[in-house]
Amino acid sequence: MGSQQAIHQIVPCDDPRVFTLAEARSVFPLVRRITEAAYHELEPVRRKLEAMIPANPRMQQVERQYETIVKAWVGKMERLGLVVKGLWLVDFDTGDGYLCWKFPELKLGHYHGYHEGFGARRPLREVIEELDPDWVHS
Repeated sequence: MGSQQAIHQIVPCDDPRVFTLAEARSVFPLVRRITEAAYHELEPVRRKLEAMIPANPRMQQVERQYETIVKAWVGKMERLGLVVKGLWLVDFDTGDGYLCWKFPELKLGHYHGYHEGFGARRPLREVIEELDPDWVHS
């Protein structure tokens, strides 16, 4: 048997996808890889920007570079059907709330409802034990 590579659905940018837990977990390694690469690309630009004085004539050029990297990352996340909530912070819509992930977390391990934010997220294991949601079994 050869190794099988998952093919991930690409969706229009303004159309977040609804994920089952299995689907979210299958696309997660790609999300993490893309995010980690963007993070490492952005870090030296961020450090350069932080060190610049506002009057520096190169400031706008570095700001554009920063913006280009972030926009490219956002576009990739949205094309995978995720909801971008902040820099390196994405949600996978489950149909009744969000599986929530923030780089550099190593796994998809949190959940929050639609009307709650990052601060209200709970460990996924707790949510599954308490609510036994449909998206876990699909």
